Amino acid sequence: MTWERELEELRHREALAEQMGGADKVARQHGRGKMDARARLAALCDPGSFREIGKIAGKGHYDENGDLTGVTPAPFLFGKATINGRPVVATADDFTIRGGAADAGISRKMVQAEKMAHELKLPLIRMIDGTGGGGSVKTLEQIGATYIPAVPGWGDVVQNLDTVPVVALALGPTAGLGAARTVASHYSIMVRGLSQIFAAGPAVVEGLGEAYRDGATSHEQAKENLGGSDIHTRNGVVDDEVGSEAEAFARARHFLSFMPEHVGQLARRSNCLDPVHRREEELLSLVPRDPKAVYSMRRCLDMVFDTGTVFEIGKMWGRAAITALARLDGWPVAVVASDPSFLGGSWEAKTSEKVERFVKLADQFRLPIVHLVDNPGFMIGREAEMAGTIRYGVNAMNAIYKATVPLASVVLRRAYGIAGSAMSNAEAFQYRFCWPSGDWGSLPIAGGLEVAYKSELEAAEDHAAMLEEIRERLGKVTSPFRSAERFNVEDIIDPRDTRPLLCEFAELAWRKLESEV
Repeated sequence: MTWERELEELRHREALAEQMGGADKVARQHGRGKMDARARLAALCDPGSFREIGKIAGKGHYDENGDLTGVTPAPFLFGKATINGRPVVATADDFTIRGGAADAGISRKMVQAEKMAHELKLPLIRMIDGTGGGGSVKTLEQIGATYIPAVPGWGDVVQNLDTVPVVALALGPTAGLGAARTVASHYSIMVRGLSQIFAAGPAVVEGLGEAYRDGATSHEQAKENLGGSDIHTRNGVVDDEVGSEAEAFARARHFLSFMPEHVGQLARRSNCLDPVHRREEELLSLVPRDPKAVYSMRRCLDMVFDTGTVFEIGKMWGRAAITALARLDGWPVAVVASDPSFLGGSWEAKTSEKVERFVKLADQFRLPIVHLVDNPGFMIGREAEMAGTIRYGVNAMNAIYKATVPLASVVLRRAYGIAGSAMSNAEAFQYRFCWPSGDWGSLPIAGGLEVAYKSELEAAEDHAAMLEEIRERLGKVTSPFRSAERFNVEDIIDPRDTRPLLCEFAELAWRKLESEV
């Protein structure tokens, strides 16, 4: 006697699960321009690597004889897979079943996925499409009572943030718990026009009155106005926006290629065909002599780091600083770089918040930090004060001082005030290089010159001539070579030597990190 009859039932139940919400709802999902949950898992993971866990979980439907007539699968899929050949936990909400809301009986599936990640030390990818929670106003009537909200397994979500890389892809309208699961990650993505994030969706918000509708004339417009990527990739709720689901999967895979599989493991070096001693002539003229002129810091990154490896994160928010992952001679590093094309490179509140978060990420996953500096200071003015800039700026400074991974800084031009001192930990060994275009101090001379020399200028017969004479005198004093004489800067370098020297740093930094394991 065999168990073939039971295995036949298993295959039947698996086939029912693969139908998801049914042909009509799957077609509706595709009609919205969205992939279904199973197609997403196949596209994200290495081909054929996804092994589903709990596939037949759901709500069975039975006739009067107790025989199965159908199954409503759980609207949450997860399993073990590989990405770039490395094991991960991959999850996906199924919007074709109750809009992706997990019913109370299957909440354990989501909890088990989170537990699997940190207990087995596997990176976690969440593909979120729907609320991801459970219940509705109607549910309260079915229960017969209300309750104080609690999120089963949220402790595991928190623990994952401390133990493994977590990537969240918002692939549709995500509200409530779905929004929270998106934000509770190390790297998050939205698809432009396809995904929105809300604390509560348009239907709930509209109930608050006409003023909350923001002039939307349709439900789709209301969703975009309330929580589209134009909002959340510019306020820092989500890191990046992409144009398609395929691009979202590619960026998730790329991010994970820089990461270790868990805290306590080191990230991996890649093969590098880019010569360590490559010297770019264009670097010599990159920084203009006019101190008010801007230049492309992203162009600098492309010339200094391994060709094609710069992976920028959070491009649309906190724009006075560029944060990116990259490689030097194959070694993964975290990059912070001033962007003089936005606010002159001055750090305002959002930029400081971004830098703080990114430095903490680098320190947690043991990635050496390279800081390319051209910072005239924290943003000043009434709006900056209203935004609490100094608090966020000090938090960023504290993160840099607390980081225990090796850090190298290259001062391309300006480093002024408290913000200038936040570029590296001055109480640790300074692996620092300065370009001849360096200009630093407690404050820009242009901003204090006429105040400092007020009496001398008032007494002069020719105010303009005296002002120019003072500028010329101070220009000599502020030469970077004067700082180098006193070893206030370690080395002034030919800008073309930046890549070879940073590759040297990367090798030594990773030598230190490997000795800690």
